[in-house]
Amino acid sequence: MDSGEIGIGEVVRRSGVPASTLRYYEERGLIASVRRQGLTRIFTPAVLEQLALIAVCRTAGFSLDEITLMFSPDGRPSPNREMLAAKADELDATIRKLALMRDDLRHAAACPAPTHMECPSFRRVLASGNPDARAE
Repeated sequence: MDSGEIGIGEVVRRSGVPASTLRYYEERGLIASVRRQGLTRIFTPAVLEQLALIAVCRTAGFSLDEITLMFSPDGRPSPNREMLAAKADELDATIRKLALMRDDLRHAAACPAPTHMECPSFRRVLASGNPDARAE
């Protein structure tokens, strides 16, 4: 093995990504081994940066198809700024919805009404069919 190349076991150890996932990513074209040594896939160290980008994108909610677009044809990370901005907007919307849900749960836990069904705020949410509905 060339000194600049690393085997799949070392990639697993350094990235924390299971070998089965590495093989799947390779099958999907997200990463590429440079060769095989027996049955062992051999990668360049650049695969670690590729895997880091994949991990960040997965955590942000990008699909594997979307992540594929985050790489240039030669496999180098090349994030699409428009996709990043759109995902950030999507995350902002999700954060707002989750904050409202958190507030609803806290209200339900502390509401002085004898039951949730007697809570005017909770009843307004039910009547509207929209958990984002709020009492003034």
